Amino acid sequence: MIRLFSGSLFKGAGLAFGLVAVIGCMFASMAYGATQIGWPDVIHSFTQYDGTSNAHIIVQTSRVPRAFTAAAIGASLAVSGSLIQGLTRNPLADPNVLGINFGASFMVVFTVTLLSVTSLPVLTGVSFLGAAVAAIAVYLLGSLGRDGLTPLKIILAGAALSALFSSFTQGMLVLDEQSLNEVMFWLTGSVAGRSLDMLEAVLPLMATGWIAAIVIARHMNVLTMGEDTAQGLGQRTLFIKMGAGFIIIALAGSSVAVAGPVGFIGLIVPTIARLFAGNDYRWIIPYSAVLGAILVLLADIAARFVVQPEELPVGVMTAIIGIPAFIAIARKGSVKK
Repeated sequence: MIRLFSGSLFKGAGLAFGLVAVIGCMFASMAYGATQIGWPDVIHSFTQYDGTSNAHIIVQTSRVPRAFTAAAIGASLAVSGSLIQGLTRNPLADPNVLGINFGASFMVVFTVTLLSVTSLPVLTGVSFLGAAVAAIAVYLLGSLGRDGLTPLKIILAGAALSALFSSFTQGMLVLDEQSLNEVMFWLTGSVAGRSLDMLEAVLPLMATGWIAAIVIARHMNVLTMGEDTAQGLGQRTLFIKMGAGFIIIALAGSSVAVAGPVGFIGLIVPTIARLFAGNDYRWIIPYSAVLGAILVLLADIAARFVVQPEELPVGVMTAIIGIPAFIAIARKGSVKK
């Protein structure tokens, strides 16, 4: 009992430290960029806002939405990644296994090329629709057959539909090169230029997904023991899988809708979270949320300085960080759960 308490106390302290780090990274995101702004000015823009101060205007109109968006999508992608890895029992899986990125990209390109719509709020909506349709289609295909929904069938169905959506997307872009220029920045994943209104539109869905992930965490612990073991312990595995699937769609779909396909967060963050949280999903999920937010915030800050005076989309930076991590995880083979 003492050991369990001390372990929980240590994990709780680590989580509290992580939350403080998230806040610090958010303030850093508001301070650093093409225009350097002092931390006192950042704080004063909240407590003593001056509409004639360029620093205050930049912080409140540009960097605050950017920081909150980066933190929210980082947490959402990481939590959805931890759930999909538990669902498939595969440490190399991420939300894109369900075809979420490819479905969203297809709908955005379809809307721009064939409907000539370039409004960012509209593209946000159709992006989420595409992500949801793709994920639901993968689930339905993965449920066919006598065995029902299995991790292997989810992966195979996701790979097939992802290839299909990707082919359609590339075909439309080849036929209309002008549309390629209009959607390329979105397709690489970016939090620049996003408004708080766009985040607020999906924030209730994200918050619901975060809470639901915490609720389902103890059931994920049982499910990761294996289908037969989980059923032997009385778990209704189909309902848990479906519930986890809807949470993944809500979190990853809303993230892609706001920022585009920001890759590798759902892949590498859960692996890092397990180093701190062990195998208990009641800790893996909150640790994933905190670490995901920190990683995207730091990646976005770094993206502002790599190719100054221009800046890279955050999706490019997460790929630069994620590819070596992916290779390391793949070389290690399998991660104990």
